[in-house]
Amino acid sequence: MIEKRSFDSLGKFDADWLAARYHFSFSGYHDPERVHWGALRVWNDDTIEPKTGFPPHPHSDMEIITYVRSGAITHQDSLGNRGRTEAGDVQVMSAGSGVTHAEYNLEDEKTTIYQIWILPKERGGKPYWGSAKFPKADRAGSLVTLASGYADDQSAGALPIRQDARVLAATLNKGQDVSYPLGQGRHAYVALAKGAAKVNGIELGPRDGAAISAEDAIRIEASDDAEIVLVDAPQI
Repeated sequence: MIEKRSFDSLGKFDADWLAARYHFSFSGYHDPERVHWGALRVWNDDTIEPKTGFPPHPHSDMEIITYVRSGAITHQDSLGNRGRTEAGDVQVMSAGSGVTHAEYNLEDEKTTIYQIWILPKERGGKPYWGSAKFPKADRAGSLVTLASGYADDQSAGALPIRQDARVLAATLNKGQDVSYPLGQGRHAYVALAKGAAKVNGIELGPRDGAAISAEDAIRIEASDDAEIVLVDAPQI
């Protein structure tokens, strides 16, 4: 089962500093058919104007993954962490028992990000933050795991999250394809950061998404040069 979510069907929030598009219900946007997809709860497509950002605010019991598509995001939190994550790279904040953080675009250009929230396996725990570089050249033509709850993935360089889930990405040239096995009871979500691709035969355009379940595998074929982000999450 694959449900295409075209970019123009997504929830919207527009302000002078932020243009947000919501793949799932978030903030003032609510669609009872788009509340979560397994343990995947939020997928926001944010464009943040220069010298602006999200002021300090609290979170708990959520795995928050930020995939930077262009520009850079600067993170600071109540744990004393501060870091700048650039285009193509990823940061993870495991909110655990509670943390306050801020995310700013301190650049002279717009920053675009995917903000992905995954429900943790258990509530509480010590919060943490981390970031890592994932050069696009290293994932040319193949899926690379960016964040994961599995020890083997973490040993290979994936950022840790507290859920049996994966966040993966690939850059494909036109005509290239990748496949990913999807286990029984798993829920996957694919979004195109740019370009066009067929996902199990269904055509997606720039910034479209697709919710996938009850498929043995996911095959992604690039109809144009494409940048793809995929989440594999358990059923809840």
